[in-house]
Amino acid sequence: MSLSAAYVMSLPAARESMETGEREDLDIISEVLDGDTNRFEVLIDRHREHVFRIVGRRVRREDVEEIAHDVFVRAWSSLASYRGDSPFQHWLSKIAVRTCHDYWRGRYRSKEAPMSSLGEDHAEWLENSMAGKPEDSFNSAESRMLARDVMMRALEQLSPADRAVIELVHLEERPVKEAADMLGWSTVNVKVRAHRSRKKLKKILEKMEESG
Repeated sequence: MSLSAAYVMSLPAARESMETGEREDLDIISEVLDGDTNRFEVLIDRHREHVFRIVGRRVRREDVEEIAHDVFVRAWSSLASYRGDSPFQHWLSKIAVRTCHDYWRGRYRSKEAPMSSLGEDHAEWLENSMAGKPEDSFNSAESRMLARDVMMRALEQLSPADRAVIELVHLEERPVKEAADMLGWSTVNVKVRAHRSRKKLKKILEKMEESG
């Protein structure tokens, strides 16, 4: 029996409940593990946008492409460990989140200099936001861009672990259990850190407003 056949037969129950796209992913993975390595390019094409969305929300713009590439390299290296108990895209999402976490861990260890002070537009946006202006006043494309830049500057002042929890639990509003699964942490750890990291982020934003 080929490696791909053994892989597919080991997951009969999972395959029955899968959507068409998930079954197609599993078929491609089986072909890759059976030696047709070029088929991995199909998985990249199918999930490229998904990975870029995750990475794009978490790292500096100039590093998105490189980190997204690292995600697929990691997925390729550990593909044989995928067991189909969740959709391939979810498994890939966990790799993407953890790769971004490692990206910030590396920068945190290197003690890179903090980003420069806020520009006038960013400072004005933050002041209005902290003052509680109506949400619909921030709905323009320009305001969303300013919000992203301010948040990225604030997040870079958190530890990588605090940042990861803020992104998953508070910004993306994922359930604690899902965030714990994606990070490979306990739910208790995520709950405690989510509470503490939110307070830290609030203090950072307040300090940025004062110095802006």
